[in-house]
Amino acid sequence: MSSIVLFGPPGAGKGTQAARIMEATGLPQVSTGDMLRAAVKANTATGIEAKGYMDAGNLVPDEVIINLIKDRILEDDAVNGVMFDGFPRTIPQAEALSLITTVTHVIAIEVPDEKIVDRICGRYSCSGCGMVYHDTFNPVDSSGCECGNWQEKRRADDNAETVQSRLDTYHQQTSPLADWYMEKGIFHPIDGDRAIDEITGDILIALE
Repeated sequence: MSSIVLFGPPGAGKGTQAARIMEATGLPQVSTGDMLRAAVKANTATGIEAKGYMDAGNLVPDEVIINLIKDRILEDDAVNGVMFDGFPRTIPQAEALSLITTVTHVIAIEVPDEKIVDRICGRYSCSGCGMVYHDTFNPVDSSGCECGNWQEKRRADDNAETVQSRLDTYHQQTSPLADWYMEKGIFHPIDGDRAIDEITGDILIALE
């Protein structure tokens, strides 16, 4: 079994590219957050253990996450591997992951911090229908949202200070990990500050 790891800071367009990678490779997307929620909902042994940590306001330990992944990669749709989204985040996690699956490609979508801040801080939506707009790239029409019930809504945490803090955390976590995977010759940085199709093209070339 071989797997892909997908990295990218918040606002880098990782979700869009993840969908395209899945379509091209047939590999399912694996998010630790989704797995945790599913395990808790299903009341599995690992889910019950994870819920105990979450209810106490603590981080779920790496060994619990790894146990979730062990279960996930045994499912039928993972027979040829999976695409990990946002995991691993640390070198110990990467080392643990290497013991249960072979990571063949690490794709890192890179966008300058200032562009990320612009992307996220410019976002807003219509609370009437949920349509997403952007101050620069997709401003709402002068007549309002086409749903006819235009009500502007902006997330309180979509501000420069909060976004930069999230980016700082991302860089602190991923920089050592990037070096670790680079030494193995499987790290592929992708310029994410371009047209979506161009980014996809370079990712698919890297995966070849």
